[in-house]
Amino acid sequence: MQPDQKIFLHVDMDAFFAAIEQLDNPEYRRKPVVVGADPKGGSGRGVVSASSYEARKFGIHSAMPISEAYRRCPKAVFVYPRMGRYSEMSRTIMNILGEFSPLIEQISVDEAFMDCSGTERLFGPPRELGMNIKNEIRARTGLTASVGIASNKSIAKIASDLEKPDGLTICPFGREQEFLSPLPIEKLWGAGKKTVLYLNSLGFKKIGDIARVPCNEMEQRLGKWGIHLWQLARGIDERSISTDYPQKSISEEHTFGKDTSDSAVIEQTLLVLADQVARRTRKHAAKGRTVTLKIRLEGFETYTRSRTLPFPVSDTFTIRDTAIALFRNFDCGKKKVRLVGVKISNLTGSGEQPQLDLFDAASCDPDLGRKEKIEEILDSLRNQHGSHVKRASLLNDH
Repeated sequence: MQPDQKIFLHVDMDAFFAAIEQLDNPEYRRKPVVVGADPKGGSGRGVVSASSYEARKFGIHSAMPISEAYRRCPKAVFVYPRMGRYSEMSRTIMNILGEFSPLIEQISVDEAFMDCSGTERLFGPPRELGMNIKNEIRARTGLTASVGIASNKSIAKIASDLEKPDGLTICPFGREQEFLSPLPIEKLWGAGKKTVLYLNSLGFKKIGDIARVPCNEMEQRLGKWGIHLWQLARGIDERSISTDYPQKSISEEHTFGKDTSDSAVIEQTLLVLADQVARRTRKHAAKGRTVTLKIRLEGFETYTRSRTLPFPVSDTFTIRDTAIALFRNFDCGKKKVRLVGVKISNLTGSGEQPQLDLFDAASCDPDLGRKEKIEEILDSLRNQHGSHVKRASLLNDH
């Protein structure tokens, strides 16, 4: 290994939510555990958030309908998510990682990248470093982590998934392309299901199949994304650790107890979701420009519709009106609605001053100041008296 060799780690906790439930409840250990909605004896309407490795033997996985998970393993332990507990454990784990490197990029509640270049004198060579991190996490949390180590982020992430659970995989430095070549295309970080199916239809099965073709062929097939995948397939990834990881979006969803075609019920639900999203956005001292409607029909067909506003907002009124407009322009056909969601993205912090194209926010919406004042008063009341404080009406409070 060269003296200036970059050493990236990807640390990924094993079945994180389910593992915490098994840790906190010894009677759940070695049993299939499913974290998610109430299955209600097989008639539940939510989805699986996470599953233990014992549950995965029955084919249960995240985002699966909870009713299907129950059908596959009715004797599983079904528990409702405890996000506060998971966040608490996540903070402990990230603090442990911080003892091995100041360069940490947390990409979800249970995984993070680390740049440990130049730490050999402190923590030993890569394998010893990886084992030290794994052992420290286990000793202080009782949980296991899988670690991938490589010369760049992309390969480190791929490596961490190859020997789960409790794995440690190191890509030999200088042999990146050889390491990647026999792996299936879906292992590439960023290769989604549609991209994989498309490439498979063209005869590309392994990562090495992409690496062997000229770059311009991938560009012709997939544009700039094709170039990116070609580079990753050849072990090229120049991305560094980002220690600034602002929240990218804020969203809320609701699954109806029974599929519905009642537009009044759906719109009332969108109003409540918009209020929840707006309050969370203000809590983060942020505003967003893009509002997205998520709608899932019976049969689980899922669609999203988005609209980018001319100025950033955090008030319920604007988010609500935009979400409802998107819903009214969506053709459900004759199908009923199973789930709706509202998301705000393209976020800016309160200290940032985004530049508007033609008008300032006030000229775009002369009532914006009044709306924000109403939200400020409502937030104050909720902070004093609790979240049970509700609006008199969300339907026509213009």
